Amino acid sequence: MDDGYEPGHMLDPGAADGMPSDRAPALDALLDGQPADPFALLGPCRLSDGRCRVRVMLQGAQAATLLADGVDVPMQQVDPRGLFEAVLPSVCPYRLRIAWPDGLHETEDPYRFGNVIDAATIQRLANGDPDAVRSALGVYACEHEGIAGTRFAVWAPNARRVAVVGDFNGWDERRHPMRLRHDAGVWELFLAEELAGQRYKYAITVNDGSRLQQKADPLARRTEPPPATASIVPSRESYAWSDHAWMAARADAPDAPISIYEVHAASWRRAADGGPLDWDALAAALVPYATGLGFTHIELLPVSEHPFGGSWGYQPVGLFAPTARHGDPAGFARFVDACHGAGLGVIVDWVGAHFPDDAHGLQRFDGTALYEHADPREGVHRDWNTLIYNYGRNEVAAYLVASALDWIERFHLDGLRVDAVASMLYRDYSRGEGEWVPNEHGGRENLQAVAFLRRLNDEIRSRHPGVWVMAEESTAWPGVTAPTAQGGLGFSHKWNMGWMHDTLQYMQRDPVHRQHHHSEMTFGMVYAYSERFVLPLSHDEVVHGKGSLLSKMPGDDWQQHANLRAYLGFMWAHPGRKLLFMGGELGQRREWSHDHALDWHLLSEPRHAGLQRLVGDLNHGLRTRPALHVDDDRPGGFEWSVGDDHANSVFAFVRHDRTGGGVLLAVSNMTPQVLHDYRVGVPRAGRWREVLNTDSAFYGGSNVGNGGGLPTSPDPMHGHAQSLHLTLPPLATLWLECED
Repeated sequence: MDDGYEPGHMLDPGAADGMPSDRAPALDALLDGQPADPFALLGPCRLSDGRCRVRVMLQGAQAATLLADGVDVPMQQVDPRGLFEAVLPSVCPYRLRIAWPDGLHETEDPYRFGNVIDAATIQRLANGDPDAVRSALGVYACEHEGIAGTRFAVWAPNARRVAVVGDFNGWDERRHPMRLRHDAGVWELFLAEELAGQRYKYAITVNDGSRLQQKADPLARRTEPPPATASIVPSRESYAWSDHAWMAARADAPDAPISIYEVHAASWRRAADGGPLDWDALAAALVPYATGLGFTHIELLPVSEHPFGGSWGYQPVGLFAPTARHGDPAGFARFVDACHGAGLGVIVDWVGAHFPDDAHGLQRFDGTALYEHADPREGVHRDWNTLIYNYGRNEVAAYLVASALDWIERFHLDGLRVDAVASMLYRDYSRGEGEWVPNEHGGRENLQAVAFLRRLNDEIRSRHPGVWVMAEESTAWPGVTAPTAQGGLGFSHKWNMGWMHDTLQYMQRDPVHRQHHHSEMTFGMVYAYSERFVLPLSHDEVVHGKGSLLSKMPGDDWQQHANLRAYLGFMWAHPGRKLLFMGGELGQRREWSHDHALDWHLLSEPRHAGLQRLVGDLNHGLRTRPALHVDDDRPGGFEWSVGDDHANSVFAFVRHDRTGGGVLLAVSNMTPQVLHDYRVGVPRAGRWREVLNTDSAFYGGSNVGNGGGLPTSPDPMHGHAQSLHLTLPPLATLWLECED
């Protein structure tokens, strides 16, 4: 057998009744569910005379029989706690027939099998190999020693005993203790049963002999719906994907248009009973909605299993399992497949910064600070009352990398957005003096987290070059999107939190005061090319008393809508990829609540319906006009025409398309006054067509504009020989492009 395993142990010939006296205490411990080596005490044992004793532990069984070579051998119950024995003429294959109170059951003896995980994989686990984590840990249907069944494996190096419990053994913690593979601290067990769909957990005994609350599987690929917390044995069948063309064509094209619709799946819409939609219903409704508005991607708030719905998924306990709130993992695969079939990419928020302290989760998983730091100055996020991963531990880093790869490969994701990166990078994040531990150089940087993030991005980039990894990083950490070979973190994109903060702050001001804060709209261009940026109007800006996007805007209802339309027109023309949280396109009046669906009834009101139409047209313009996306990362794609007109609160800039020579002029008037004969210099002579006007009556505006277009005049302005004499609508953004 594997790794030199021999069935059982030689019997002490002087022991009475076939039970060696020096084993009695260990057997007592085993029968009572206490730490003991089950593979040394149970299963087949070659006796000195060549016969084979078989010992099994079947708490609650009425009788047991060995089925060997066509012979039925009744077993003797030698202990009322469920210990049965029988002797075979020789060592040979056998099965068990067990009489339970509810009927007979035939099965294999789990303690007759040798090691399940091979020695090479054990060594890879010890070395922190994420591929070994994914292939060896967790629960898989497999064939072992020629027998089909289910293999369990969990990392718990400091536990004294681990048993798997579940529907298949009546949740009896005594029934299925596991084998410890000391080299990697992994506990394993093979059950010769088809267990797909059955619930399970791990019962862990710690060093002081006490038992923890039963733990969910850290590698569970499926879970039961909250508030229940058990893991579920996954099905053997894999999903049959139909997105082959999408996957083959997918590439990280730096010049491609990107417009992301950020969605909290449980509250976008609700089912008739008030609960969340399942994945198939979301595919049927959300996919055509997002494509109809012209978005290129959907970004889902974390869908990893999480116990508290109010965390929105940002406090996960199941880093390998889609939340059961929306159905099984195959349902999530169907959702992604439907997105790809409709031309939508799928990005999922992924949380590697912290995890909750729920007793069934990772916290003190084997009785010690295994996944987290033992020192609360390093291991506790006080902002969220969560625990911080120990990135310096090989096995923990491998676990996290394995999770990210599993989502990408198992569910064909097109990107991950890594949440709370700033909290990972700084040891003193949200901590006062004396509340944090400096690094080995005395600094505040978390060098282990930096190494982990670089490893994560390198692994993903090398294996899946078409997959994006976006960072929510709110500080000025240098080189977030620079290659790791150049000292960067290696992300593909970074959320531009500074741009979001500054521009939203400007838009919330009364227009009469905006002239004094002009730089809040222009400062983003000072650093626009330091990273590959996403401009996010995300969920974080419409919760916790911040109000909705519409409610942030000053003025009466008409002015609020006009401000928001002007702002979105400015944003979609500005360098950077676009992200809009659901509800922003509706002009949601109340701030977002994870317990309620969006206010879809608002679309019966003309201004709200007009705002939704505007978002669709902004996306259409972004997709069809290369000037708006080809040079998002290059200074040559942008030039200010008017960046210093504080008095009128006007902004004007030109976007250039180096590939086709196209140009687009964007002009925003952030005051409620119509500005007549406003001159803006342009790089080309000819007729300029007004391709978008956020004040159009089609969008709910007052319909002030330039009659669809106007010619240039040979009046030098803003460094150009030609200029346009524009009428600027109130609280509006115009897009114009040269027809010649």
